[in-house]
Amino acid sequence: MQGRPDSGFLQWRWKPDRCELPRFDPGTFFEIVRGKTMAFIGDSVARNHVESLLCLLSSEEMPLGIYKDAEDRTRTWYFPHSNFTLMVIWTRFLVLDEERVINGSVTGVFDLHLDKMDKNWASKLPEIDYAILSDAHWFFRKNYLYEKGKNIGCIFCSEPGIKSLDIDSALQMVIKVVLNYINNCKKCRNILTVLRTFSPAHFADGAWDTGGSCNRTHPLGEKEIDLASLDWKIRSIQVEEIKRARTVARRRRKFEVLDVTKAMLMRPDGHPNSYWGNKWMKGYNDCVHWCMPGPIDAWNDFLIALLRRHAFTDFTWS
Repeated sequence: MQGRPDSGFLQWRWKPDRCELPRFDPGTFFEIVRGKTMAFIGDSVARNHVESLLCLLSSEEMPLGIYKDAEDRTRTWYFPHSNFTLMVIWTRFLVLDEERVINGSVTGVFDLHLDKMDKNWASKLPEIDYAILSDAHWFFRKNYLYEKGKNIGCIFCSEPGIKSLDIDSALQMVIKVVLNYINNCKKCRNILTVLRTFSPAHFADGAWDTGGSCNRTHPLGEKEIDLASLDWKIRSIQVEEIKRARTVARRRRKFEVLDVTKAMLMRPDGHPNSYWGNKWMKGYNDCVHWCMPGPIDAWNDFLIALLRRHAFTDFTWS
């Protein structure tokens, strides 16, 4: 909880219409994933999700940390009793990116190459049984998109001769090529690819760098959320691309959606805000990541419900 003094956000739980959502059961989870490898592929919000999962699983079995990179962004844990491997693999955009440098200084502006995957995760794909993908937060900045070396557009720019792209349309291009890459991976296992939908931020009275904060202590009601927002447009595109991927899926490929957006649109009370313990960016609030324990734990309730539908049947092909 990072020192956050209130705890009311722990008492609320997502309840779907017309059904009960069982709480996460680590024993059942380990039974489903025994002998498998699961990788969460994405940015720091993907890491946030993994941290929640680790906390839940550790009540049943403590993992061994067997790998971490120099920046502690890509990590691997092993649960020996269950013979289960859990990874979090850092990537900003899923596709290859190059940050522009001017006079020796980084700019925060990236060139994205749609015909090349980020090798950080793509090189590990053949050893993965469950790939949990997420992407979007790094698109909220000036980024240039390329295909076969040719510029095809830019987000947040108005430059002569360069097509201006909306965030959602640029993200859709990336998701499409990533899912196609996974579908056509010849060395891959019987892989289940799960795309987690967009996890909204809740900055109020400013952006992250202009004094924005998230001070609410109660969730929003269903009628208070905006389903015409960019958050929802991004979610809808992600769902659309998974549906498209299913129509062309090869025999050993399965594609699913982990749909968290609506549930999280209602939880502006669940972020660390000023209680995030950051030593390098003092004065800024965190309304992107989620307190733990907290609303993010529901993502693993959703995840295990999804895995149950595929358990013991979808991974028996030769």
